[in-house]
Amino acid sequence: MKTQFDRRQFMQRAAALGAGAYTLDSKLLAAEQSPNERLNVACIGVGGKGDSDTEYASHYGNVVALCDIDDNMLNKKAAKFSQARKFHDFRQMLDEMQDQIDVVTVSTPDHTHAVASMMAIKLKKHVYTQKPLTWSVSEARALREAANQYGVCTQMGNQGQASDGSRTSIEIIRSGVLGDVQSVHAWTDRCGKWWKQAPDLIARPADTPAVPSYVHWDLFLGPAPQRPYHPAYHPFMWRGWRDFGTGALGDMACHIMNVPYMGLNLQSPAWVAAESSEINLETYQQWATITYQFAAGEGHGPIQFHWWEGRRNGKRNLPPAELLQGAPVEDNGMLVVGTEGTLYCTGEGGDTSVLLPREKFADFKLPEQTLPRLISQGNSDVNQKMEWFAAIRSGQPKLAMSNFDYAGRLTEMVLLGNIAVRVGKKIEWDGPNLKIPNVPEAESFLHRDYRQGWTL
Repeated sequence: MKTQFDRRQFMQRAAALGAGAYTLDSKLLAAEQSPNERLNVACIGVGGKGDSDTEYASHYGNVVALCDIDDNMLNKKAAKFSQARKFHDFRQMLDEMQDQIDVVTVSTPDHTHAVASMMAIKLKKHVYTQKPLTWSVSEARALREAANQYGVCTQMGNQGQASDGSRTSIEIIRSGVLGDVQSVHAWTDRCGKWWKQAPDLIARPADTPAVPSYVHWDLFLGPAPQRPYHPAYHPFMWRGWRDFGTGALGDMACHIMNVPYMGLNLQSPAWVAAESSEINLETYQQWATITYQFAAGEGHGPIQFHWWEGRRNGKRNLPPAELLQGAPVEDNGMLVVGTEGTLYCTGEGGDTSVLLPREKFADFKLPEQTLPRLISQGNSDVNQKMEWFAAIRSGQPKLAMSNFDYAGRLTEMVLLGNIAVRVGKKIEWDGPNLKIPNVPEAESFLHRDYRQGWTL
């Protein structure tokens, strides 16, 4: 980095607001730096979610480089950041501009998250990568270890995690008001809703149209196996394809599962099991129910964590209705079920919650704040970038609450569900050794062989 926020001053301000709970204001970042002290940002993937990731990162740094495989998306963003250099290949960008870059955002399709993030980390750049952190379990472990090894500040883009509401929900779980938590249920409506997958799409397109002049197809493929271009993959529709995306689970679980995973301090599951609709080799399934079993840990006994997605027999695949105790089912939601009560969180990030039964908790007072609260002019997405930049300027990687040490564990857990669906049987998980001892053939799904020219 070219400049460093006064770490002592920053931590003094944080401590003044309480040992665990403090408020971080965007003005705190802006007031301590002159224009030429701002960190230099390179953005990989600037369309779709990358559009807002680039925009929000620019609030706290200078965007000096833009990279995208689609000229339409690249040129649209370059019209705003006219001083930034344009690239199609992030490898070239990081190689040529490594001395001019401090931080990197990665907002590409899932299958290129790891290779882009790892290259930046090895150059000792601070990295913000969209959820899920990686396409595979082994990639998540590799990024987690590399971030710790190189001492960089990282953040995964499950932006709802930075909202006041989600942090309040975590504090409620940790307060003990739910009693002994025994199960968690999380669900989403995204399965095939915003993109195509089974049963509407189960095989590759038969036609092979020409690659548009504005798409650099080989760079889109990156480490994934070679296949002909088709608009069924790009833009955005890649999420339902196994080679590129991670399905509804990968898209949404790092948002929805985050509150109970953090609130209960969960680590690696002991085993994962799944039932689902028919599996094909190309696209994700029509529906799935996945169960993660966690052993007893600090502050909780054994916990079963259930994930529900898709439509089964013409109806949404959801937890038993009685668990909601009359509350309306939302498109995306999560229930933490304890012996004394249930916490029902709605929304993608769990930022709105209610304790059930309502009558029992009518006079419930929120517990003392122990987690940071963030102040910005925007939303939780802005907050999460602000928190990441604050971590960088203070030299405190853990200040970013979705840092890769945490987010890598969360992503590993999430993606094991896709493996359980794929093999159709319970898999026991030896987390420290990245092994599936009872179904060793399933270990092939923990990683992939990259195409030549692509590596971690």
